[in-house]
Amino acid sequence: MATPLEYFSSQIGKKLDQTPSAAGNWLAGILLEISEKHIKIQYTVQPYMCNPARILHGGVASLMLDDGIGMANFVAGGDYLMSSINLSVDFLSSAQIGEKLILEANLIRSGANLNHWEAIISKESGKIVAKASSNMIKTHIKISDLKL
Repeated sequence: MATPLEYFSSQIGKKLDQTPSAAGNWLAGILLEISEKHIKIQYTVQPYMCNPARILHGGVASLMLDDGIGMANFVAGGDYLMSSINLSVDFLSSAQIGEKLILEANLIRSGANLNHWEAIISKESGKIVAKASSNMIKTHIKISDLKL
């Protein structure tokens, strides 16, 4: 059985639509980079991701951030599932239908029970659309018990 890092490394350059996260599969990002402390995913803003003003919905941007951090945290290792206990998001600019966005998340601190992550969604131009920080806490659910 492949480790999470081995599995996700094999997905670089591919659409993320067959992961354990149904919500993340809906986003259909393309994995660009993965390591135990970093992830980079490309998303294309679709009409169904937008609010009535036809710009990226804040809830969808938050989903991108939370799912990217969660995927990277899963790869970071450990025997137990970790879950978000908070997600603080700042929305800094809009994104239009058809725009390609890059999400990058980095592990800032790894502890015995808590991991702290920071993430940014930016446009190809480098302009930041949203940024977030999140803490992930260890649960009592063994990863080996999950049906992935």
